[in-house]
Amino acid sequence: MKSLRKFFDNIKPYVEEGGKFHAFRSLVDGFETFAFVPNQTSRAGSVNIHDAIDSKRIMSLVVIALLPALLFGMYNVGYQNYAAAGTLASASFWEIFGFGFLAVLPKIIVSYVVGLGIEFVVAQWKGEEIQEGFLVSGILIPMIIPVNTPLWMLAIAVAFSVILAKEIFGGTGMNIFNPALVTRAFLFFSYPSVMTGDDNVWVAQRTIFGLGNNLPDTYAAATPLGDAALGQPLADQCAAITGLIPGSIGETSVIAIALGALLLLWTGVASWKTMLSVFVGGGLTAAFFNLLGLTPLTWIDHIVLGGFCFGAVFMATDPVTSARTECGKYVYGFLIGLVAVMVRVLNPGFPEGMMLAILLMNVFAPLIDYCFVQSNINKRAKRATK
Repeated sequence: MKSLRKFFDNIKPYVEEGGKFHAFRSLVDGFETFAFVPNQTSRAGSVNIHDAIDSKRIMSLVVIALLPALLFGMYNVGYQNYAAAGTLASASFWEIFGFGFLAVLPKIIVSYVVGLGIEFVVAQWKGEEIQEGFLVSGILIPMIIPVNTPLWMLAIAVAFSVILAKEIFGGTGMNIFNPALVTRAFLFFSYPSVMTGDDNVWVAQRTIFGLGNNLPDTYAAATPLGDAALGQPLADQCAAITGLIPGSIGETSVIAIALGALLLLWTGVASWKTMLSVFVGGGLTAAFFNLLGLTPLTWIDHIVLGGFCFGAVFMATDPVTSARTECGKYVYGFLIGLVAVMVRVLNPGFPEGMMLAILLMNVFAPLIDYCFVQSNINKRAKRATK
């Protein structure tokens, strides 16, 4: 680490204002603050605590928490391909994982190159440091889309999200909507044929560097949520929990998502109040609809299927776009779970309602916080008059 520290110290004069490579100042600053905690202190007169756990370190913890779901998603991509081709029994673990790894890696690369590229340009243009929010968004985006999403569509959606859902609001910490979900919403409404359905969407169709097998032309695979929208019950709850089912790359395994949730809760990065209330809201709503006979799925089925767990753990708990008051987190999370199940059950055109539910509640999060803050102000005012 000393040699790396010395490297940054040596090149700093060249990238500072007036230096030969001033155009790369934001780029160098971004890598330096990622490798080392900045040593700047607070201005005189302000009251702050200087902590080694800054926003970049927090973002790194979230990325680590996402790794179990990402790695399992890579394996599941290969698993679904080999199972559909009828060659699963003869394939080794590394063949299956290798296929999925090579199918998912280009999407991660495109996501980061496009997103970070835009952020580098904006940071240099504004004369500011590179913001760290896309460290998480860059890996979230490939995990919440189908494996067959074309790379050019992904690039357009990422650019749209970073510019219009983030930078236009002022960058990290100022955005109203979750950028990763805006990317998915853009793809969903602009290119619905590649984001939902039961054909050429959820299972990789082609061989990659000799791994895997081309599928039959007549092959079609639907997600369990898609089947439920047609009135079919969940066939295999165990497969849904482990994640060996068709679906978005990182959203299928409840076990892998739970490992990430434990890390986020243990480190205090995510709010357990928001996370728990999403499951309570979704579970109660699903049980009510099941009791009325409006859905063949039980409340457990709704929770383990689709992007419900992934959204509750990694999307609803986004500290920027979620409610920030302690009581508001309960209301915010509960309404996300309620709306997600309502969309699933009452609108067959949207089998997966988690994306729409979180984006909708992103809009109402400031209002929820305002109501609780104003309520506390009124209570204190009444006590003061007494």
